Amino acid sequence: MATEEELFAAVDALLEGEPQLPPPAERARLREAAGVTQARLAQALKSTTQTVKNWENGRSEPRPPRLQAYLRLLEGWAAKYPPAPEPATPAPAGPAGTQPAVPAPQAPAAHAPSHAATTQAPAPTDTAPAQAPQAPAVLAHPAAPATAHPAAPAPPQAPAPRRPAPRTAPVAKGRPAAAPAPQGAPDERFPHGPLAVLDGDGNAYGIGGLVLDCPATTVPELVEWALAESGLGAPRLHRHGKDSDPLIVLTEAAAVRLGLPPRLEGPEARRSLRLPQDHPVVRQITRAKWQLTQRGFGPWPRVYRRAEAGRRQCVQLAILPWDALDPRSWGDAAALPAPQLARVLGVYARRVLTPRGSTAVTGLELMTALRPPTRAVKNETTGAWTSGHNPGSLGEHGVDPAPPEAPAEHPVAQGWTDGFLDEEAYQWVRDPALLSDDECLEPWAVGIDLNTAFLAASSRLTVGLGGPVEVDRPVFDKKVPGSWLVDLSHVDLDPRLPSPFTPSGLRPEGPAWYATPTVAYAVELGYEVAPVKAFVRPESGPYLDPWHDRLRDAYAATLADIGVTKDLDDTAFLARSALHQLLRQADPEQPGTVRELAAAQAAVLAGPDGLRAAIGDHQPTATALLHADPAELAELAGADDDRLRSAIERHRMVAMALSAVKSTVKGGIGKLRERPQGRHYRDGERWPALDRPTWRPDIRAAVIAKARVNMHRKMLNTAKATDRYPLAVLSDCVVYPSPGPSPRDFLPRTPDGAPLPGAFRLGPMPGLAKHEGTQETAWAVDLMERRYNPARHIKGGDAVMEEGE
Repeated sequence: MATEEELFAAVDALLEGEPQLPPPAERARLREAAGVTQARLAQALKSTTQTVKNWENGRSEPRPPRLQAYLRLLEGWAAKYPPAPEPATPAPAGPAGTQPAVPAPQAPAAHAPSHAATTQAPAPTDTAPAQAPQAPAVLAHPAAPATAHPAAPAPPQAPAPRRPAPRTAPVAKGRPAAAPAPQGAPDERFPHGPLAVLDGDGNAYGIGGLVLDCPATTVPELVEWALAESGLGAPRLHRHGKDSDPLIVLTEAAAVRLGLPPRLEGPEARRSLRLPQDHPVVRQITRAKWQLTQRGFGPWPRVYRRAEAGRRQCVQLAILPWDALDPRSWGDAAALPAPQLARVLGVYARRVLTPRGSTAVTGLELMTALRPPTRAVKNETTGAWTSGHNPGSLGEHGVDPAPPEAPAEHPVAQGWTDGFLDEEAYQWVRDPALLSDDECLEPWAVGIDLNTAFLAASSRLTVGLGGPVEVDRPVFDKKVPGSWLVDLSHVDLDPRLPSPFTPSGLRPEGPAWYATPTVAYAVELGYEVAPVKAFVRPESGPYLDPWHDRLRDAYAATLADIGVTKDLDDTAFLARSALHQLLRQADPEQPGTVRELAAAQAAVLAGPDGLRAAIGDHQPTATALLHADPAELAELAGADDDRLRSAIERHRMVAMALSAVKSTVKGGIGKLRERPQGRHYRDGERWPALDRPTWRPDIRAAVIAKARVNMHRKMLNTAKATDRYPLAVLSDCVVYPSPGPSPRDFLPRTPDGAPLPGAFRLGPMPGLAKHEGTQETAWAVDLMERRYNPARHIKGGDAVMEEGE
């Protein structure tokens, strides 16, 4: 038998022969601390950017000889950029072995502005950082034991009062700020999380069940409290970026307590309204030497002073009764009790970004937060630190688009007569004359929807970082982002498929402007292209990659909260998604209706007539019952009201967070070409959005073009494998005739039963498909003959195209 020394010697030999790399998150931190891009590191190691990404995401590991070179580099960086020290662990306040998730609750002796009291409500599970998607934030899968209906916060204890940790640490003048703490590490500057929801009694509900006492009775007092005492905020997402300001969400009662009107009234949309300059609250802000941003005091006002000693002095407010949370993005979140709303918003803030306005605004702000326009640059001559361009970003200043990329009202488009880009999402219905008898005799029309199709399209998409350069008679290069005037009318494709080159799906009739992904697809299909003119952007890069990665992870983590994970097979994925659909649409005040689902499912599964009847009654419920696991429904039927109510509420909150993430994707892409607003605008005038570096209609066009091409490629591969063609397409939803009511009945498979590569595949990740709805084929054909799009109504309602789609 080997001795202990021999075993340890063998282990040491293995360790010496197989160098051990730090964890993936630490690899990324070290590279960012050194100011090296993934592309530059890939070039140094004679590898690819995607490979470096995989190393830093934990998807793969380097092999010799790159392994030794990479380890040597990381060790050198680790010596120069050690991780931030962990905050001291407080002594346990409770029984042995327990540790409070936040500082011990405090009770104020009085409502003095120098102290913040905290109480701890029953702990929800939304304290996990965005970088740890495996930790449920809003709910666990219903099969796990469910907690009862959320209880009221526990009354505060009464230890000696204390002051929360300082909001920010002073930053030395003349030097760049330190890199952010490693991903997943707590930030001692913001011990109470990114935000709080304030009620009319001065209770500020934070994440993790935290409750702070807020004595403020005016907006200036609230701002002072948020900055000096609340412990709210969030660390920057990029070492050259800025910390997120505290967000205080005001309920109607809180708004009235602060002197704000419960409603904003006027002839324009409520979200466009602002308090007048002579309103008492605006005058209070001015007298206290605070300022409002140019958008004034509306649903999302931002109150600030100039930074002092490198510390930001800014607080973001959101006023719920003024429609700060658009129900198209957040569902019924504004109607939630304050503790539950704090949980939903906290999940979004930790996984995406602290909201700074609508989800569209936040989507755009996220791009800048992950690709800051500037960085600190040291002047080698003087030794002084100055602000310089951050490589890979869009810079500090906006650039005008090329004339064909601009909307017709843009100043550069005035007098332009050579046409415009028309890169939009699909809205196509097949000509009913092209339907075969066999297709019409199929019993079912089944819709599938691609998850966050625009997000999937943004991955590894090279876009322009600078201004356009006009070129005559260029040679097309798929690696060069730009807009190309080219004739694609010679591309001859099956008319049972939509054209990949136009949003209408109709074949082009002559030269037109296209984004690079569209022209590249024509080349991929085997056709020659001869552009007449182009506006190209020589300076380019994958600007949206970190945006894609963060939103992808947020989407996946939120789905994981309801047990929908990427490792599920098709049956389990459809079942888990169906259960979520059933619970999210249930009424928590009537939990008993959930018990009726098991009996209803039996009728749906009994045969086609039962399914038809259920579809006629309520299509979304019928579709969900088609795929739900009978055992899970039976378990729900045996649960008591408290457990059912808890499950319903958690699924509803997850649905709100998912909706917000998806709206962040669509709205962020749409904001890249924000149109002028206001009744007094005249064509040819500039509007404020044009001065943003992120006003980039060319990037929007490239994303949508790639998404449309991705959809066509999947439809083409499906047709090649199955001789099955779509009936209609609306953006990322496609409807097929099917012999059965489930997507599994028509999606192509390989001989061994795996999903066919390149075709549609079921799953939760961006770009994969989910079941959108099922109707009878006769219903779909009737709509087609009346020139309606079945994909718009496949769920039983009317699908509305979002901004950016």
